[in-house]
Amino acid sequence: MFEAKRQRSTLRLLFNLAELTFHSSVRKVRQTHRNALMSIALNVLQTALFLAAFYLLFTVLGTRGMAIRGDFLLYLLSGIFLYLTHIKALSAVMGSEGAASPMMLHGQMNTIVAILSSGLSNLYLQTLTLFIMLFGIHVLVNPLEIQHWELAFMMFLLAWFSGCAIGIVFMALQPWLPDLISILKTVYVRANMIASGKMFVANMLPSMMVAMFDWNPLFHIIDQSRGFVFINYNPHFTNWEYPLYFSLGILILGLMGEFYTRKHVSASWGAGR
Repeated sequence: MFEAKRQRSTLRLLFNLAELTFHSSVRKVRQTHRNALMSIALNVLQTALFLAAFYLLFTVLGTRGMAIRGDFLLYLLSGIFLYLTHIKALSAVMGSEGAASPMMLHGQMNTIVAILSSGLSNLYLQTLTLFIMLFGIHVLVNPLEIQHWELAFMMFLLAWFSGCAIGIVFMALQPWLPDLISILKTVYVRANMIASGKMFVANMLPSMMVAMFDWNPLFHIIDQSRGFVFINYNPHFTNWEYPLYFSLGILILGLMGEFYTRKHVSASWGAGR
């Protein structure tokens, strides 16, 4: 019940924060399945099903000619996987424990640790899934060749980071407007099925249609990623700086909103619902 307060150095506090985040991240990974390997396998299976569904869709509709010249599976993966990474990061951070959660009753637990662990556990799963998918395609289907793999991986991290930033904003607003935020999240996820540009490339769109998708940071990320993956594609209408600055700005607003919500949220808010 009683605990003696001891002065701790900044380095010790950072170490404790990292240790707590690590254990909380492991707990998040095991939430899908008690076996961590099964959690990874389920994530790989979901990605493979998405890839197979879009491969079948493009084949049936006869739109494979609209893709970039090169490996078609790599073209699909560069769009579908970044979309999944972005949306899963958003959902993971948005669903992390808030200030009124029972987890916050633990002595050293706080919302920052909850957000970090949710985001990092998702990044861990998505990174392993990416390597497994690329290895599987390279060995079982076609040898893959990526022009600038390090820059393409940076776009993968940017897709994850932007999803986390938007997820923090939704998380901060959720206690105030739970029903509306749930609807907005669904609309955002559904809209990005098209607006993310995973089914087409920006260079093939007329300028009027580019203006319709230009607001979306994920549209820029996927198009830039394909520019780094394929040697014969050079994006003309997108850049990677916009989603980076957009995500940093949204992250600051989200953290400010989360701090305000943390000070005012109450476990009794939903008692009358």
